[in-house]
Amino acid sequence: MDFVENLVKRQNSTEYFDIVIGHIEDIVIGEDFQTMVNHFMDCYYHLFDQGEENKIVYTEIYQKYTSLIETFIVESLNDKMSYFDMDRFAVELENKKSQLDGEIFELLYTLTDFLAFKDMVLDYKAFKEGVYDDLSKDFSVTSLQQRQ
Repeated sequence: MDFVENLVKRQNSTEYFDIVIGHIEDIVIGEDFQTMVNHFMDCYYHLFDQGEENKIVYTEIYQKYTSLIETFIVESLNDKMSYFDMDRFAVELENKKSQLDGEIFELLYTLTDFLAFKDMVLDYKAFKEGVYDDLSKDFSVTSLQQRQ
């Protein structure tokens, strides 16, 4: 066992989790990851609709998505961390699930939650088709200073 692996094994779970999340953040903002996800979405978003009924093809697409994303992330983590342990990370992610918020965790939840994945695809579809709410019409800007 080399020094780095021994050091990581002695780290507490929070330190290890934070290191892995930092690397995942770097991976998902990378051009290769973004290109891969956009290409995947471009291939499949048109098959999804807002209906409550889920088509069988959704399951096949979801399985392709999870395999693609998991493989990319795990391979990238293995390149960055010779000591990456997916089982350890998965346990930590599950233990902290109720405490976590943010885009990186939303992405990770799409790997374990079909409805989160479907929502993501439908959001992508709305964006691609220009069918999204223009929230700017609901905003108004006022001065904090009192008018005299």
